[in-house]
Amino acid sequence: MSDLPAAVEQHLKHPDMVALRPPVSTHKPRILILYGSLRAVSYSRLLAQEAGRLLEHFGCEVRIFDPAGLPLPDAEPVSHPKVQELRTLSAWSEGQVWISPERHGAMTGILKSQIDWIPLSIGAVRPTQGKTLAIMQVSGGSQSFNAVNQMRILGRWMRMITIPNQSSVAKAFQEFDADGRMKPSSYYDRVVDVCEELVKFTLLTRDASGYLTDRYSERKEAAEKLETLTGNKAL
Repeated sequence: MSDLPAAVEQHLKHPDMVALRPPVSTHKPRILILYGSLRAVSYSRLLAQEAGRLLEHFGCEVRIFDPAGLPLPDAEPVSHPKVQELRTLSAWSEGQVWISPERHGAMTGILKSQIDWIPLSIGAVRPTQGKTLAIMQVSGGSQSFNAVNQMRILGRWMRMITIPNQSSVAKAFQEFDADGRMKPSSYYDRVVDVCEELVKFTLLTRDASGYLTDRYSERKEAAEKLETLTGNKAL
């Protein structure tokens, strides 16, 4: 063993290339899209729909969650139908897209409420751990990155694999036509880039997500709990 006196040798595992290449799933990547506005004319919803079309073109099965009727976090029990719908979709997904308007220099409370209703852990299960995530924002004025920066932090806290690329659509009211379709532009091209990259990362990681998120500290903690329960140090 290396000179690592603070480590517990039996829980130190060398990264395994074979484990990183498990059998490949053949079903379509499952992507959930969340957006952060309830307005009748919602540019984050229009962008969500545009992203959904692109993801379906790239071979994904897509669900878009409608946040209308979702209660504020802790205002209702988790048995509320909209909370259950959101949690079921989150569990179903292998990757997610979060899209928020920037309001007062931040992501909206509507999107944050959706994320807050998704549990970080349920017992020993971490529902979002290892899922891929893409982030986008829309702005009414000049281009900004405050909302995507906040969402990137949240993605890390949810233990998600947030892709490097992101999209920020400035003056969003100018970027969609009367039918709600996004016009050709460099902003649209970046949205295509983000969706394409999300699919690639999802295909690359979904079958190995359990191994990618298998951690020394958690293996060690689980063994210590089992030892406490059984009194058997050999376990």
